[in-house]
Amino acid sequence: MQLARPKQSRAAGSAVAASVSDLVALQGAGERIDLESLRSARSRALLAGPYRSPFRGRGIEFDEVRAYQPGDDARFIDWRVSARRGRVYTKLFHEDRERPVLVLADAGPSMRFGTRGCFKSVAAVRAAAVLSFAAHHASDRIGGIALSPAGREEHPARRRQRDLLRWLDALARATSVPLAGATRAEGNAPGDFTGALARLARIAPSGSHAILISDFYGLDDAARLEIARLARHRQVTCVQVYDALEAEAPPPGRYRVSDGAQTSALETGGRTTRERWGTQFQARREALRALCVEHRIPLLPLRTDQSVVQAFAPATARRARA
Repeated sequence: MQLARPKQSRAAGSAVAASVSDLVALQGAGERIDLESLRSARSRALLAGPYRSPFRGRGIEFDEVRAYQPGDDARFIDWRVSARRGRVYTKLFHEDRERPVLVLADAGPSMRFGTRGCFKSVAAVRAAAVLSFAAHHASDRIGGIALSPAGREEHPARRRQRDLLRWLDALARATSVPLAGATRAEGNAPGDFTGALARLARIAPSGSHAILISDFYGLDDAARLEIARLARHRQVTCVQVYDALEAEAPPPGRYRVSDGAQTSALETGGRTTRERWGTQFQARREALRALCVEHRIPLLPLRTDQSVVQAFAPATARRARA
């Protein structure tokens, strides 16, 4: 079922701030993505629902037959196979298990940057919207945390369309909060990536799918511990958002740079500066990759001038080939 698109606003399609219309327009893209492709081979889900579990038991989808064992339910005896083989066999089924999807979309201060395509914050919430539509299309409950300079806004995982629209609205608003003068609740620090991870670990049920979308500038030791904690009982996927200028220095020259409050000059002509530029980015990426490998977490890169479908296409292609 298609969601009704809200009235178009001036901010729709903006590279600086997303609008609800901008995000709702991604519904078709989300329905082309199979979240199953973002999962690892390991499943720890504990509830009933539409995902196939590697654990065999009683469910609704037939898997195979095996020799009857004491304690097996006699209602599932396969009498035809038993008569043919001369001993009693019982049917086995794949259990179906629910997998709520909770997204942490980072639109904090470090994400308010972009030289190509859009700001990293806009790319992050677009990715969150596409994955939310993919989950909704699969009849999963969807919710999460939108992190902004004003702090974090939480939405419980639900299935209803109106709740999905509220979640999209929270994502869009997170990109519009000004860096300066944002009001926030006590104990809800602006851009507190580690705090958002800790909160996600508390609201994401065991067996759920937690998707972290950020540039991971806040990946300190405390954040690593929180990601490891998340991965113990949940499927975790990381999406690293970056701008092309972060990965490679601009052509040699003198550039004016600003953080919104102060302005200074940046020289990029020296070889040492250019080498250090790329080395620092690669070091951050390798640190994140090592963490993901350690905890068997899929890691997907998303450049600001890429479409979300284009960025996620390799994972979907691997799923299709499998």
